[in-house]
Amino acid sequence: MYPGLPMTDHPWLASYDANVPTSLAPYPRTTLLDTLAAAVRERPDATALLFKGRAVSWRELAESSDAAAVALAAMGITRGDRVAVLLPNCPQFVVLEFAAWKLGAILVPLNPIYTEEELVGPIRSTGPRVLITLSTFYERVKAVQRQVPIERVVLTSIKEWLPRHLRLLFTLLLERKGGHRATARDGDPWLPALLRAHRGARPTAAPPGCDDDAMFLMSGGTTGTPKAVRVHHQALVITGLQFRAWLGATLPEWTARFCLPLPLFHAFGALAAQSACFAGRNPLALVPNPRDFDDLLDTIERTRPNVFAGVPTLYNALIEHPRVKAGRVDFSSMRICASSAAPMMAETHRRFRAATGARIVEGYALTESLIAATVWPLDGPEKIGSVGTPLPDVIVRIVDADDPTRELPTGEVGEILLHGPQVMRGYFNAPDGTDPMVYPDAEGRRWLHTADLGYLDAQGYLFIVDRKKDLIKMSGMQVWPREIEEALAAHPAVQEVGVRGFPDPQKGEVAVAFVVRRAGATVDAAALRAHCKAHLAPYKVPARIVFKSELPKSLIGKVLRRLLTEDGAVA
Repeated sequence: MYPGLPMTDHPWLASYDANVPTSLAPYPRTTLLDTLAAAVRERPDATALLFKGRAVSWRELAESSDAAAVALAAMGITRGDRVAVLLPNCPQFVVLEFAAWKLGAILVPLNPIYTEEELVGPIRSTGPRVLITLSTFYERVKAVQRQVPIERVVLTSIKEWLPRHLRLLFTLLLERKGGHRATARDGDPWLPALLRAHRGARPTAAPPGCDDDAMFLMSGGTTGTPKAVRVHHQALVITGLQFRAWLGATLPEWTARFCLPLPLFHAFGALAAQSACFAGRNPLALVPNPRDFDDLLDTIERTRPNVFAGVPTLYNALIEHPRVKAGRVDFSSMRICASSAAPMMAETHRRFRAATGARIVEGYALTESLIAATVWPLDGPEKIGSVGTPLPDVIVRIVDADDPTRELPTGEVGEILLHGPQVMRGYFNAPDGTDPMVYPDAEGRRWLHTADLGYLDAQGYLFIVDRKKDLIKMSGMQVWPREIEEALAAHPAVQEVGVRGFPDPQKGEVAVAFVVRRAGATVDAAALRAHCKAHLAPYKVPARIVFKSELPKSLIGKVLRRLLTEDGAVA
């Protein structure tokens, strides 16, 4: 049992599937570098990664990351240095990740859709000495380099790890048109040349320790100044083992496949998906663009994954795809579909299940919790609206939003606190040396403030009510945006919806709903307001409805409520 965790009297333990242990402690003092080495010893030619029809073996991953590590060492990268990557999901990401770790360096994954202005802050705060970028982002990186010191920039192309026939077609038909044919300058090298130059060489640096930082994940970029969350090496192992224990027979070692359209710079991809796959030597199918739905569906049919991970808007988009509507996509291999990043609307869950037959399990975590998380039990009831029960060795506590020392009873809404062995040590270069999100209790246990509001039911299932900052206070009444979003999403003409509060001189705040109609639907605001009146208390009915062609989203498909504005057509 993990030291200091009383794991015997929590209500969620009775809801665990029969094969899931209440604790996995003591956790091994190992890193993912150890799992890579073990895979090469046991089955070097087994598949580690799947990408666009190409299988990358564990041997190839190890040898390529060796060469990349020696190349980085030749650039002066040593223990504790930061190596940034501006890459989509592709084999180069994983190669460079392992390469940095082999030198004791720290990986800094950056969001590829960030603008030049948005990249400056994360790069300045983390201070990477080297940045490896996809060729399509090269000019943006060079513009950033003029503002923030980056010693070296390395280029790579998406075509480099494609199967031979696709690489040829890409070069002839797509490379120039898609902006992939960058011209390097200032002595910036290409990654393939570096790998060729150092092929067969092995790094000589001492490996990192379990408590050393492995990566910095950016958090807070949609709500304020991005902060670098410190992820230590053992946290990756802990998270991987927790998810493997939860998935049980769904993800048997070596053979079961995991399809990942969520980006590797995101916490779920960086911490949960790849850690679980590396720990069990499972092939990880990488999808570089989650918005290219044709490619995503092709990947599903080609790789036949057993586990799939997405966000609610991705599942919603798949439901609406013509191939899915026509029943021309085979989802039969997918036993479990994980949904994270935002609560899934009940209507989306119902329609995806009806269209595919796949079971969706919802989960919840924060970047700062390093995926110390809650997930639906695989064999338990589908409690629509909940985000499941805590994983082994994770504790959820509901406390008064204004007084974290006062724990609330079952069913009462308060702030969600998380505790687990992998919760972050803190932010990198925290301005005052403290981390107000982490709160130590009287026993010395560290609790993470989530700023999310929710409650636990009698069986220990967690229900998210909303974000503290998104709460709408209208005429003294509390209105949760998610309640309104759920009601509107149930209307057959609504494809997507987001709700946020706006100032109002009479009521303080009012709720405004932003709606994307389904193709061919002609519903108007009066009809949607009438629908809301039938399902919500009068004060919760949105004051206004704004129709949009699309809603602003992050790269992982999460609706960005703060960017919802009332310009355009208002009904």
